[in-house]
Amino acid sequence: MPLSPRSAVTATLLIAALALPQLGLSAVAQEARPAAPHADRAKSAADQTDTAATKAEPSPARAELNSLPPDVTTKHSLALPGRTLAFTATAGSIRLYNGKGEPQADIAITAYKLDGADARTRPVTFLFNGGPGASSAWLQLGAAGPWRLPIGNSVVASSPPVLQANAETWLDFTDLVFIDPVGTGYSRFVASGDEVRKHFYSVDGDISAMAVVIRRWLEKNDRLASPKYLAGESYGGIRGPKVVDNLQTKQGIGVNGLILVSPVLDFRDLSGSSLLQYAARLPSMTAVARQQNGKVTRADLADVESYARSEFLTDLVKGEADREATTRLADRVAALTGIDRTVSRRLAGRLDTREFQREFDREHGRVTGRFDGAKLGLDPFPDSSSSHFGDPSADSLIAPLTSAAMQLTRSKLNWKPDGSYELLNGSVAEQWDFGRGRQPLESTTQLREILSVDPTLQVLVTGGLFDLAAPYYGTQIVLDQLPPTLAEKRVKFVVYPGGHMFYADDASRQALRDEVKAMMK
Repeated sequence: MPLSPRSAVTATLLIAALALPQLGLSAVAQEARPAAPHADRAKSAADQTDTAATKAEPSPARAELNSLPPDVTTKHSLALPGRTLAFTATAGSIRLYNGKGEPQADIAITAYKLDGADARTRPVTFLFNGGPGASSAWLQLGAAGPWRLPIGNSVVASSPPVLQANAETWLDFTDLVFIDPVGTGYSRFVASGDEVRKHFYSVDGDISAMAVVIRRWLEKNDRLASPKYLAGESYGGIRGPKVVDNLQTKQGIGVNGLILVSPVLDFRDLSGSSLLQYAARLPSMTAVARQQNGKVTRADLADVESYARSEFLTDLVKGEADREATTRLADRVAALTGIDRTVSRRLAGRLDTREFQREFDREHGRVTGRFDGAKLGLDPFPDSSSSHFGDPSADSLIAPLTSAAMQLTRSKLNWKPDGSYELLNGSVAEQWDFGRGRQPLESTTQLREILSVDPTLQVLVTGGLFDLAAPYYGTQIVLDQLPPTLAEKRVKFVVYPGGHMFYADDASRQALRDEVKAMMK
């Protein structure tokens, strides 16, 4: 049965977008349904209004025709509980060039600077999302920006995209620069051909571009002396450490802190042959089950975390050849996750995310979310022998969040690019070159290196209890491998109630803000 473009695009983005066979991630690829094919590659400004008609990229001679409009700066005053923020917003872009000085891409940026602050001591934070193929609207309108769109469990596709003042904005204590990589938001290519696309749609090309954009913004705005922070979500767990490394070693820019939101740091743990993937997911699946009976905190999962890294792994290693161990494991997994024991035994206790999503409440024809397993939705094909459902925790957000991003840019900030706004661009993920051959992608190497290069660098890592795309316990396992000489007192991991976008929860969003503020003091 064919997939709807909407569901296919959603499933391929953020973490699921990275499931490519050359990375050895076949199991993840099966969980994240393949995206609908796209005929277009990098799109011209005119073509962006009709992606189905896009056949070619713009020529270099048409760079100005395809370019983004000049930057626009506006003044704002935001009334919040207990304070009023006066700030300056700039919506615009930074153009990137190749070694020959030829224009390659326009990278859209939205920056907010608090009025009257001393630029020498005022922190500035650069924020980006993941995918690859996701714009920064998720962090801007969901967590840190001055305006917010509610994206909690009550939001549906037809919810009005009405922005409201964000009481939990980070603007009180840091200036904010939101970056949309090429192919996301309004960012676009201004050169033609496969060469430019292949460069930007690659791990190394993306890292280089992001680092150059950050350096160029700092130079243009005379902020080289300011304390500097980076914040990345999801695939931002790969981007973040690598961009900091590039800034330190190639751009001559030091970074004071790195904030990682629901990150994936090492895809080796998510590959089809890794036993750790089952240990990584088990606590989040258990959290989803226990949430049905009342609120759950991480402390409530101490028993399953202990089991996941002890008897569970021991029985997994014994393999299905040991029938006693397999039955013991399968029955315990069923008891923890609420999955029918017959199903758990059939799967030998090895639950992948897709199976869990469908089996958890199959009796009532409902599926769990992937980005937030605690959110349930109707299975559109409950009678099918195979899975044909989207993500009830993410699909409903695409329309209101896209509309809100356009409203913010065009109405509040008065910047009016032509073309469509790409909240989640599936073609970016489809064309992405991970460039590591048989070695799955990871950023833990760079995380170690940046901590080593700068002994004052602080790292805040966060995650959501119900996140089945980037399970928090998988992050814990990776962080536990860091040497204490690097991580002690400098790497902090906090887990909040919620899913991949745990900041949709009011209390979790406030708690995240408090952690970030404390980090920057």
